[in-house]
Amino acid sequence: MVSRKHIIRIGKGVRHISRLRGGSGSALPGLIVEKLDPEFTKKILEDLPYGVVIITGTNGKTTTTKMVAQLLRDQGLKVFTNKTGSNFTRGIVAALLAEVSTDGHLDADVAVLELDEAYAAHFVRAIRPRYSLLLNVMRDQLDRFGEIDHTAKLLRTVAESTTDGVVLNRDDPLVRAIAKNLPTSVQIEYFGLHSHLLSLFPSDQNLHTAPNVKLTFKNSTNINDVTLEALSGSEALFSFAGKRQQPVSLKIDGVYNIQNAAAALCLVRMICGKKISNQTLLASIATLKPAFGRGEAIEIDGYPLEIILVKNPAGFRLALSSYQARPAQTMIAINDNYADGRDMSWLWDVGFESLSRVDYVTGIRAYDMALRLQYDEVNVGEVNTNITHSLTALLAEKPGPKHIFCTYTAMMYIRKILAKRYGLESIDV
Repeated sequence: MVSRKHIIRIGKGVRHISRLRGGSGSALPGLIVEKLDPEFTKKILEDLPYGVVIITGTNGKTTTTKMVAQLLRDQGLKVFTNKTGSNFTRGIVAALLAEVSTDGHLDADVAVLELDEAYAAHFVRAIRPRYSLLLNVMRDQLDRFGEIDHTAKLLRTVAESTTDGVVLNRDDPLVRAIAKNLPTSVQIEYFGLHSHLLSLFPSDQNLHTAPNVKLTFKNSTNINDVTLEALSGSEALFSFAGKRQQPVSLKIDGVYNIQNAAAALCLVRMICGKKISNQTLLASIATLKPAFGRGEAIEIDGYPLEIILVKNPAGFRLALSSYQARPAQTMIAINDNYADGRDMSWLWDVGFESLSRVDYVTGIRAYDMALRLQYDEVNVGEVNTNITHSLTALLAEKPGPKHIFCTYTAMMYIRKILAKRYGLESIDV
């Protein structure tokens, strides 16, 4: 039997070689270590003082995980996290290899892990989380997960495996219903929105209501631990346990990211206890910047290039509403690789009327996207399936603000090109 010390050395070596050859250093070392010791992750994480925290759901995992990790660090905790959004088990193994010592010690108090819904349900069978945060359930990548009820079952599995506390989205009916299955020994807290904001964040149920049915929203403020009470641009007003706090100006962009901030605040209040300083929490959340590709702004020629991940109707609608007031040269990059979801029919559930023009449409499904824009009478410039070509053309345009709406694998490819050209921080594990 290979010792843990030797497994770590092998994994670190494979990771180093993989990165030298231009890989991410994620999949291969993770695969090898899992084969050598299927319980490697469990053995490393099981002794952390604050245990394991899982963040999962259809939308917002990467941004929320980044927020939670930083908020906990600002409270003095040492945090291990899969910080680049590598949300499969092998990515977590690779992230551990980057930080664990050769004798198997991880210098951390808590592990905050972003996990894909299906992998989260698999992960908790081996490692029970102490806390979990369930963000939402949307019709995302149905060719991978099947119907939306199945995705809800995956989240329920995570919640039922959590030992201490679960944070739920009060405004998502499928997530809220999970509370009924949890034992009384598990602490349950909710985050949510004031009633006048609910129409900005429709649940999947709202999105798929017949057009002639008027949507109604109920105010759930009185049972939320954290509520987003008001929103004006990047300024947000939160309440904690029903008590309104001072407004805070946020660096994170997009209305959906501010909803994620409410989720992050709720989870950190649960982990650290309600005696935590509200002022400290809000001061921390004000300094946070978006995760890569989730409203990330890169300065090019003195102007922002904003990269916005889109992967389902709700996310794309919210992205368009967040950025429609800012004139910019625009590119849409749509791929249909496995990580994106093969079924691109969801694009027809998004209204693009707010766009007057899209300068470049690219990616594997560029012509499908161009056809969808044509039906909404959006003026389209160049259509080309080669992302490198389209990105180069966009960057060569006259200086000015630029927006790129992209699916996951297109985002990763674009970000890699930009990292090489502009010396940006690597996003590989």
